Amino acid sequence: MTYLDLIGDLTVDLVAIYLLAYVVYYRRHRRRDLLLAYAALNVGLFVVVSMLASTSLDVGLGFGLFALLSIIRVRSDSVTQQEVAYYFVALVMGLVNGLRLPDLWIAVLLNAVLILVMYVVDHRRLVSGAQRRIVTLDVVHADDVSLVADLERRLGGRVRRHVVTEVDYVRDVTVVDVRFTAPAAARAGGRRTDRLDPRAEAG
Repeated sequence: MTYLDLIGDLTVDLVAIYLLAYVVYYRRHRRRDLLLAYAALNVGLFVVVSMLASTSLDVGLGFGLFALLSIIRVRSDSVTQQEVAYYFVALVMGLVNGLRLPDLWIAVLLNAVLILVMYVVDHRRLVSGAQRRIVTLDVVHADDVSLVADLERRLGGRVRRHVVTEVDYVRDVTVVDVRFTAPAAARAGGRRTDRLDPRAEAG
């Protein structure tokens, strides 16, 4: 591998992670910490894979390096499955761009496909206002009808599915995993519905 080839691969990788992490993810979700995490994971993996692909390192050492990478796990409760998907795509792009494919345009095409998929699948218009909340209520309802009515009043949307995960009759507490659809007016107001019930936590 020549230095020119390495610069070309690195340029493709940096442009790709910029489009994924900043243009697609950050401008929609506004989490600066994960923007840094995605960029660091992608570029770090690119460097490791490029080093393995361009030198005659022992296979055992290569597996050891990947074992170190496998230690990195998303443990924070504040990271959603949606954001884990971005972690995975950032990791895959680092692998693809660092493997030194025979044709640079193949890498460009694969990166474009990954970014396009995330852009479309994570688009708000596609999910049509579908949201998930883990809601803690200070009341125990006698039946599902009253429970759903209370959830819809608090969340300002229509409940599509709900699962009661905890009921405490001593403290009069109910914990519910709710999937609901917010009306267009509420979505236009940003996250206003999230503030209707301070006990509603993002799932």
